[in-house]
Amino acid sequence: MWSSRKWSDFEVIDCSEGEKLERWGSYLLVRPDPQVIWNTPKTHAGWRRPDAHYHRSKKGGGEWEFFDLPEQWSIRYGSLTFQLKPFSFKHTGLFPEQAVNWDWFSEKIKKAGRPVRVLNLFAYTGGATLAAAAAGANVTHVDASKGMVAWAKENAAVSGLADAPIRWIVDDCVKFAEREIRRGKRYDAVIMDPPSYGRGPKGETWKLENSVYPLIQTCAELLSENPLFFLVNAYTTGLQPAVLAYMLGSVLGKYGGVITASEIGLPVRTSGLFLPCGASGRFEIN
Repeated sequence: MWSSRKWSDFEVIDCSEGEKLERWGSYLLVRPDPQVIWNTPKTHAGWRRPDAHYHRSKKGGGEWEFFDLPEQWSIRYGSLTFQLKPFSFKHTGLFPEQAVNWDWFSEKIKKAGRPVRVLNLFAYTGGATLAAAAAGANVTHVDASKGMVAWAKENAAVSGLADAPIRWIVDDCVKFAEREIRRGKRYDAVIMDPPSYGRGPKGETWKLENSVYPLIQTCAELLSENPLFFLVNAYTTGLQPAVLAYMLGSVLGKYGGVITASEIGLPVRTSGLFLPCGASGRFEIN
C-alpha cells in the first residue's frame, strides 16, 4: 500500500464501528468510513470530545454536528497550505491520502530537467495542482465546479502560488480533453481523479467503471512525444489496482516506461494499521 508518512497537520488517530477519528490541524473530527467494518474499543478521549461529528443517515447522506469547529481553517503540507471547511457530504475539501502521489510526481517533475506541462482533470480544490506547480510544472487545472476552482485559487494564493503558471478552467473534463485534442495541445503528464458517479452538463450519466477507460484513451492522445507520467486515481470500491494497471498498460504500453498500481491509504496512530482509501495507477518514464 502506498502511504504518506510526512503529514504533521493531519492524522488518523483511530477507527472503529464504521467511523474514523482524525486530527485536522488542531481540530478533531469524527467521520464515517465504509472501509471500517471492525468493532474495537473506542478508548481515545477524542471519540468523546470531537470538534465536529458527521452522522450518516440510514436514508442516505447525513449531517454534521458541530461542537467547536470554525467555519473555515487551514492546514499545511510542506510548503502548501489548504483551506478547509465542512461539506454537506462529510468532506473537508482535501483528501490527505493523495499526498503520497503528490510526493511521487513532484520528484519526477523536479528531476525532469525540462519544462513540464501537466493536465489535472477533476482537479477539485487543487491539491495535485499546487504540488505540481510548486515542483516547477506549468499546470492546467480543470474542474466542472466553478466553486471548486475558486477554492483551488484560494489555496494557491495562501500557498504563495498565486503567480505560478496555472491555467484555471471551469469545464466538463471529458469535453475539455476532446477540445484540446482538436486544438493540437499536448501535455507531458496527465493526472485524473474522476468521481465514481456523476452527471455531465447535459444530464448524461458518468459511471467510473464504464467511463474511465475511454477517458484514459482520450487523454493518451494529449500526451507529448516525450511523456513524463500519467496518474489515475479511483475511489470506486470494485476498481482494483490490477485493473488500473492493465488499463494503463493497454493504452500507454507503446511508450515503454513502467506501470505500477496499488491501494493508497493512511496510517492509523493507535493501531498501526493502514486504512485503505482507494487505489492509484501510475505510468512513468524513468
